[in-house]
Amino acid sequence: MGGKRTVMRPLDRQVILVTGATDGLGRELARRLAAAGATVLLHGRNRARGEALLREIRGATGDHRASLHLADLASLAEVRRLADDVLGSRDRLDVLVNNVGVGPGRPGARREVSRDGFELRFAVNYLALFLLTRLLRPLLVRSAPARIVNVASAGQASLDLDDPMLERGYDGAWPTAGASSRW
Repeated sequence: MGGKRTVMRPLDRQVILVTGATDGLGRELARRLAAAGATVLLHGRNRARGEALLREIRGATGDHRASLHLADLASLAEVRRLADDVLGSRDRLDVLVNNVGVGPGRPGARREVSRDGFELRFAVNYLALFLLTRLLRPLLVRSAPARIVNVASAGQASLDLDDPMLERGYDGAWPTAGASSRW
């Protein structure tokens, strides 16, 4: 390719923020990164689950560098608070793993909105992660070579640019049928 290659620090010298670390893929990723020696910043919105994971990681690794950062990413104010917390507590961030996400609702479910009035999935899966990445970007740049990893699944769908707030034809099973503009 001709571009300059940059080599990441060894894993045991990296600071890695994993959003959605208290459940599913994020939980397993956080556990494995900590077991490999990385300093893992665990994000979650449930204190009990976050503290249980933190105890588990510390007990399994004997390493007390992992930390818990609570925030409900359905609130842009809490996204900002999370970023401020990370920026105020770390002088380096080697990897940001944007793992958190809200999957499709159940057929017939009511449309949900975030604290800021955005459709819940749009707020968490798009707006929150964009804002968090933007706010942490200066720290990532200073920490170069750093990486941003965006995780997606089959449960996430393309954004309907004609109806990002899912106001038309919402039936609980996201995305809505007949959406016209998809990424």
